[in-house]
Amino acid sequence: MTDIAFPSEVVTKSLLRLIRVPGVDRQVALITLDNGFDHKKPNTFGPGGLASLSEAIDQALAAEPAFIAITGKPYVFSVGADLTGVPLLETHAQALELGRLGHRVFARLKDSTVPTFAFINGAAMGGGLELALHCHYRTLSSGAAALALPEVSLGLVPGWGGTQLLPNLIGPANAATVIIQNPLTQNRMLKPKQATEMGIADLLLEPADFLERSLAWAAGVVGGTVTVERPQVDRDSWDGVLYFAKAMLDKRLHGAVPAANRALELIGVAKGASFAEGTALEDQALADLIFSDELRSGLYAFDLVQRRAKKPVGAPSSVHAKDVTKVGVVGAGLMASQLALLFARRLQVPVVLTDLDQERVDKGVAYVHAEIDKAVGKGRMDTGTAAKVRALVTGSVDRSVFADADFVIEAVFEELSVKKQVWAELEKIVSPEAVLATNTSSLSVTEMAADLEHPERVVGFHFFNPVAVLPLLEIIRGEQTSDAALATAFAVGKQLRKSCVLVKDAPAFVANRVLVRFLSEIQSAIDAGTPLEVADSAIDPLGLPMRPLALLQLVGPAIAYHVTETLHAAFPDRFPLSANLKALADARLPLLVDDEVNPAVTALLTVGDAPLSADEVRQKVLDGLAEEIRTLLDDGVVAEAQDVDLCMILGAGWPFHLGGITPYLDRTGTSEAVTGRRFLPKGTASLA
Repeated sequence: MTDIAFPSEVVTKSLLRLIRVPGVDRQVALITLDNGFDHKKPNTFGPGGLASLSEAIDQALAAEPAFIAITGKPYVFSVGADLTGVPLLETHAQALELGRLGHRVFARLKDSTVPTFAFINGAAMGGGLELALHCHYRTLSSGAAALALPEVSLGLVPGWGGTQLLPNLIGPANAATVIIQNPLTQNRMLKPKQATEMGIADLLLEPADFLERSLAWAAGVVGGTVTVERPQVDRDSWDGVLYFAKAMLDKRLHGAVPAANRALELIGVAKGASFAEGTALEDQALADLIFSDELRSGLYAFDLVQRRAKKPVGAPSSVHAKDVTKVGVVGAGLMASQLALLFARRLQVPVVLTDLDQERVDKGVAYVHAEIDKAVGKGRMDTGTAAKVRALVTGSVDRSVFADADFVIEAVFEELSVKKQVWAELEKIVSPEAVLATNTSSLSVTEMAADLEHPERVVGFHFFNPVAVLPLLEIIRGEQTSDAALATAFAVGKQLRKSCVLVKDAPAFVANRVLVRFLSEIQSAIDAGTPLEVADSAIDPLGLPMRPLALLQLVGPAIAYHVTETLHAAFPDRFPLSANLKALADARLPLLVDDEVNPAVTALLTVGDAPLSADEVRQKVLDGLAEEIRTLLDDGVVAEAQDVDLCMILGAGWPFHLGGITPYLDRTGTSEAVTGRRFLPKGTASLA
């Protein structure tokens, strides 16, 4: 079929069965995609998998069935192309042929004179969703965990028909959301109900009898007793939608993600071009982007998130984790309340909040109950689960309720003396085996535990806000933290469905330390006299999720200054204290008003007379990041540069096209210019 081969491909077989379905007088061809593994290794398509599908379609058509239906193995339809083989492509012609191969096979379902159906029983992403779009009709299981076209997040475009079929099915605005906006928003997935409401699926069914009901519905469609109605796509507003989308892209990314612009162009083509013309342009875009540094960085980042994050480097493997049957949360503020809800939902064990007075405790518990009610209202939690989780979370002003807790986490004011006092009081209450976790964002775990009788059971457990959204959990090992406490921390982190990274006890740990260095370089440029607008826009070419001032406003100048003080005490040369940042913290002014710099902020600053250009600011920031990351690695704060990138992707939302940050620093030459060497071997996350 083709001379392209992926040596490492786990071939997804297309298994054909001819079955009888009531309501039709001929056999039905049911093709099941199955790579022979369970749901932990999803179905993907490489050249071998595409060949198998084409052969199954041949066999199905030869049987002259009433209809052809495609479904997947349990929990998984297909998650798209086999990305392991993409870096092996050596020529533009090979990349072009890979796109054409997928189009040739999938188009057989679109062009079939026999009705074709996709029964999307589970995860359908990328090429898997594109396969379903080629079928004439689609049913969808409400249990499908992941629905998306995530290619743009990797530096690609949907290259097997998605940019042409989807906008003509659900309109250009919805298509741009699925193809561009969602991938660039931490790779957001569609919920089955949302996908059905958009029109991606024709029918939403429950998982229990999904296949049986899908077959019966398909028989009704073929037999004429079921009519499928789809709304007409508004073609008059097509160009206007894309004009607006392009303006938003330029404002947000400033050309940093070539794949996003190519995808938008292809959606534009879908308005008037023939399917053959549109898919030919998809082939060209795919081939061009396969040989880009952004794709190599995207694949590197994808591997970090999908593999490294699931097997944390350095996590104890020979020590048994303690079973956690009750959790205590010290504090009842916003962070503590978020933690209580997360622990109750994921661990399904009693969680008790404490604070200084009943009013604060009641407010914390009320927050948890309100969030549960919101989840029910949005269909994210059923009423039975809500009642159970609500009952698990209680509050008290008496810390003796922690006596039988196996895991206690504090989320009190970020002051070392306060935290030490908390642990000193709690050590007299909890059992000697209880693990004590601190959610500190910058303070020393070692110092926090220094005066305790059992300092070995104190561990850093640093979440990122909002707790329910950001997947990173930095697990910090103090100088005396035991393997047993650490093993329990990692086990709990996994139960919380967080991606854990082992971090040595060091000021501000990893993500916050890198972010504060980033903001410090911007602040230094402002202090020198660089206009706020220039300093704020200087980093635009990187395509970060938000500009520096928006980030500073989100974090809060007071918190930023507090963390900077901690870092300044440890590294005064690299983290200077800024009088202007202190003034902003004291003034409590909004830094931005309607996305513009607040004039009152500008008036507040006292600056020098040595302004920098945008290019100079950007290079100063990149140099600072390279220096700080090299220092982190040399000091053994994390095992490898990959862990820094993982922290920045999962804790700060830094994009895949940068690979986190170190691939970008390598390919721009910054790493070698500043530190004398690269962070990653050549070719790891770039073409050269």
